[in-house]
This record gives sequence, C-alpha cells and structure tokens, in this order.
Amino acid sequence: MPSRPAAPALHVDPRVALAVVLGGALGAVTRRGLLVALPVSGHGWPWATFAANLAGTAVLGLLLAMAQHLPPRAVLLRPFLGAGFCGALTTFSALQLELIRLGRNGHAALAVGYVAASLAGGLALAALGWHTIVQARGRAGGRTATG
Repeated sequence: MPSRPAAPALHVDPRVALAVVLGGALGAVTRRGLLVALPVSGHGWPWATFAANLAGTAVLGLLLAMAQHLPPRAVLLRPFLGAGFCGALTTFSALQLELIRLGRNGHAALAVGYVAASLAGGLALAALGWHTIVQARGRAGGRTATG
C-alpha cells in the first residue's frame, strides 16, 4: 500500500493565537457576567444569551466593515475581537439548549419568539454595525484609519 504524503505543517503566528486567547478570555468573562446578572430560569426569556448573541453580532458587523480599512498595526484586532471575544461571548449551543428547555417547560410560543427575535435581532444589529462604519467612513470623506 503506498504511503500517504505528510500533511503540511500548520503554522500559527503566536501573536494571533495570543490575540484569540486574550479576546476569548474577555468574551468569556463578559458572558459569565451576563449570566450572573441575568440568570436563566427555564421558564422565561433567556436574557443573558439573548444579550450576548445580539452584542456579539453587532460587534461582528462593526468588525467586518472596519476590517478592510484597518491599519497594518491593527492586524491582531480581527482575531482578538472576531474569533476571540465574539467567539467566546456568543453561543449557538446555549440558544439551542434554552429552546429545548422552554419547549419542555410548556413555553413553545416563547421558544419560537425567542429564536425569531434572536435571528432577526442578530441580523439587524450586524447590519447596523456595518452601516454605522460605512456611514462614518463616508462622513470622513473615505479616509481610512491610516490617513
């Protein structure tokens, strides 16, 4: 049997990895703070996850619009905020568990409203974040952060 060629080595810039780790730590602490401030009961609206997911999509909308105009020295901002902060802050799995919990506790209509509001709100806030940066860039005469 012929041997398979070795997989190419994956190179990860340690600065990028550190940016993701630090952003993830900040996102996780923020998410934990939301859970403490807005505990989940299983019978009402899951405010902590809702707030975390909406905030994360707003930040991602801002970040995506800014990304192509960031100065070279800000190269670590994308992994810090995107994969790190937003990756740890937002959670699709918690949304799913809360939907199941609401359904099992006889709150099917609330579960449907929650998923609809999460999707609509997330899309709206991502678009708002994007639009905010595009408008700000337009008011600045198309200038980028580098000048």
